[in-house]
Amino acid sequence: MFRRLVLEDSAALFTIVAFITALSIYVTITWRAVRMKRPQIERFAQLPFDTDTPSARHDTHSPRQSD
Repeated sequence: MFRRLVLEDSAALFTIVAFITALSIYVTITWRAVRMKRPQIERFAQLPFDTDTPSARHDTHSPRQSD
């Protein structure tokens, strides 16, 4: 059964390309975060992430349908 399985070199190439792409994205994000200027850091620190709005779940009080 496994003798008919064709392992191509392109599969390894796609894996390496995907790894390099993901690595470059993480390195770019890290590099931009490290080089961020102080005013931008302070502006991000003042963002209101903790709000008093209710949760977005709308199905908490859904009645059950009976047959």
